[in-house]
Amino acid sequence: MHRLAIYDMDKTITRSPTWTPFLRAWARARPWRFAALAATVAPVALYLGKRIDRARLKEMTQRLVMGRRAARNSVERVAERFAARIVAGKVWDDARAQIAADRAAGYRVVMATASYDFYVRPIAAQLGITDVIATPSTVEKGRLVPRIAGENCYGDAKLRMIEAWLAGEGIARGDAQVRFYSDHVSDAPTLAWADEAFAVNPHAPLLALAEEKSWAVLRWR
Repeated sequence: MHRLAIYDMDKTITRSPTWTPFLRAWARARPWRFAALAATVAPVALYLGKRIDRARLKEMTQRLVMGRRAARNSVERVAERFAARIVAGKVWDDARAQIAADRAAGYRVVMATASYDFYVRPIAAQLGITDVIATPSTVEKGRLVPRIAGENCYGDAKLRMIEAWLAGEGIARGDAQVRFYSDHVSDAPTLAWADEAFAVNPHAPLLALAEEKSWAVLRWR
């Protein structure tokens, strides 16, 4: 029996979202990009008005702040520094403790997040997590382009990507005991699919669903 502990990242392991802070980190390294940060209000307004989806919002804000073709080695340098800051000061202490406890209990720890893979992987690595399922970015000729390479790892797509990861690892669902931790109701499909569902610092919609489904509620600090 494979024992898997799967964690969402933003506001589950970390205390706050990470995409906008990453864009700020990129702009700090390139001050001429700061003006582009202000321009991201336009795609955000389109998203809030339901004119675009979350995947398109990511692509548009990436293009505005990071440009059409960001050198991959530059992205990696900024991502490593950004990951160090996140892990040093923006991770719940209780998340660290739970990850350690799951490992001690024989669980393989996996991160499954809608955040982009190019900065998730260094965060995960600094937390000692090697198995990562994240929104895949597109690299062409050594440059990061603002296009998701597949699905945004969010909602139903996250569950599909977890199932694809299981298949790639040669793990049959019937041979796995799965724990899943998340803060957001968008992860309801994966929470329902897991053997053990944990609502971490849930917002109101997830808290209501957790109470309805008798999922465990965790308050991490």
